[in-house]
Amino acid sequence: MGLTARQEKIAEMVRTLGPITGEQIAERLNVTRAALRPDLAILVMSGMVDARPKVGYFYTGKNALSMVTEQVSRIKVQDIQSVPVVVTSGTSAYDAVVTMFLEDVGSVFVVEPGGILAGVVSRKDVLKVAMGGSDLHKMPVKVLMTPMPKIVVTSPDEPVLTAAKKIIDNEVDSLPVVLLANHQGAKVYEVVGRLTKTNIARLFVELGEGRGGEQL
Repeated sequence: MGLTARQEKIAEMVRTLGPITGEQIAERLNVTRAALRPDLAILVMSGMVDARPKVGYFYTGKNALSMVTEQVSRIKVQDIQSVPVVVTSGTSAYDAVVTMFLEDVGSVFVVEPGGILAGVVSRKDVLKVAMGGSDLHKMPVKVLMTPMPKIVVTSPDEPVLTAAKKIIDNEVDSLPVVLLANHQGAKVYEVVGRLTKTNIARLFVELGEGRGGEQL
């Protein structure tokens, strides 16, 4: 959330002189009290400044970074996730590559009937096989995919910060967004979305433009 020059000046004034009344702020800025109402309302709503009757405005100690951190901490994976790009376990490595390029993604999720997560195949996985001279048309993706349970996953209600840390720590470009399900008596993951570095980067652009938390 960006502040105007006057709002930043008011915040600094409250920080150094607070508690201070609206009339005193207006006098120092040589404007009317009415002219300051929108600015003071924005500062109070942002959490940077608070007000008490018969006391005035005082600084809360929060800065722009801490406010962004608080805002991000409330955003869940389901708020920014993308539609998953999937192939079946019987799909050839060649067709998986075609899907990646058509969908402009770096990896695809391999699923069994019912959308059950079985594995992940990346461009790097396919490149390694291709460099070895294998025929991509004849090789099913299940031969070269990273299988469960080696896959790092996230869930729709997980905080974006937690999921982003998984992406960094595991050096991957995306995470499958899954729901825990019961399939023939076994616990399995049903793929419902995809969280990528692009989703997270777009979120921070949205935050910078004051539109954070919207469905992307």
